Amino acid sequence: MKRVIVSLIAVLSLCFSFAAASAAEKPDATLELKGGSVGVGIGYAWGSGKLHYKGKAYEVEVKGLDVGDVGITKVSAKGKVFHLKKIDDFSGNYTAAGAAAAVGGGGSAVIMQNQNGVKVELLSTSQGVKLALGAGGVDMTIKKK
Repeated sequence: MKRVIVSLIAVLSLCFSFAAASAAEKPDATLELKGGSVGVGIGYAWGSGKLHYKGKAYEVEVKGLDVGDVGITKVSAKGKVFHLKKIDDFSGNYTAAGAAAAVGGGGSAVIMQNQNGVKVELLSTSQGVKLALGAGGVDMTIKKK
């Protein structure tokens, strides 16, 4: 039990240090995601959402989020996007750039970055859901019209 508490404190302090660094930095865009998952313990999630960037909304497809839950789960998350210089830099494979941790109410926070240096900080808003990166990261793509 003591080891769990110490680990949780370490992860939360890492999340807060990333959040404090980002608080001074203005996001380039915001991201809203909704989706679902199927799995027992480790699952595969899919979803879609909207990226709000420079006054426009772009449709986003998501594959590879891991939702630590049993059965079928609905997931929603909101976040901030940093270091997005042009819309083409958003699409790619996002891997852990910092930490993931449970937050109040059972939701979670995850920080990830893609090959173009775009950083996304997501906060799940679904109760009782632990949002995390899948083993190979998360693929997020701007849908072509």
